[in-house]
This record gives sequence, structure tokens and C-alpha cells, in this order.
Amino acid sequence: MTTTNDTTAAWLTEFFGEPIHVYTRAQAIADRVLIDVTETAREAGFRYPVAVTFNAHAAAVAWDEANGPGQDESGRLWDVLWMARLAARALHDLSGDRVAYGVWAVPNRPGADEVEMVALSLLASPGDDGTPVLTICLRDED
Repeated sequence: MTTTNDTTAAWLTEFFGEPIHVYTRAQAIADRVLIDVTETAREAGFRYPVAVTFNAHAAAVAWDEANGPGQDESGRLWDVLWMARLAARALHDLSGDRVAYGVWAVPNRPGADEVEMVALSLLASPGDDGTPVLTICLRDED
């Protein structure tokens, strides 16, 4: 049986020719361009694989213990995932593939103690095999 993804891929190849280069989600995870957070995301209620872009992870999740106590990466990741889940559930009409949301976080830099809003997006797209995957990115990232 031919799927829609197979038909679309065949049409695109016929129209444009063979791709010169393909960079897969699996390669991006291996290169740490994307950080796979699927295990924690499942605990937060997500059904599909979830990854966070390197830049979003640096802005909202990463924490250097030298910056002080009271923060840790697992708690900061939980905040990012929980707010993404709430943002996605609050939508009654998903008119696109992206949900904008934000999380208040202490910046990961020495001496920072005031929270700042990190503007994020939850992006739904087909994964390497065409099944749905989710990516959390900074709002200005693609």
C-alpha cells in the first residue's frame, strides 16, 4: 500500500530530482543540534517524540551549578515541557504546525537572579520515517 508520504516524496523527487543532501532528525540528535527529551516528555504527557533545539535548551534548560543553587536542568526541562503541554492543550483550533508559548527562567549566567521570559514554540512535523515528532525551539528559530 502506498502512503501519502510515499506519494508526496515520489512527486517531489520527480519534480525536483534527487536531493543533493538530506540531514535527518536522527543526525541532528547525534550532532546535538537537537536534544532528545522524549523520556521526560512522556512523563509530562506527550505521546510523540520530543526534542529541544540546542539554542532553546541553552536559553531555558541548561544550568551551570557555578551560577548558584536552587536551579537544576531536570526541573527547568520539566517547566519547559509542562508549559508546552498546557499551550498545546489550550488551543481549540490548531491553524498551523506551531504553538507559541513561553517560560519564565533565571538566565544561565553568573550573578543572574531575576527571571526572564524565554519565548518558545512547539513545532509539529513529520519525523525521519513520516511519523509525528515535536520540536521545542526559540520562537525565532525554524
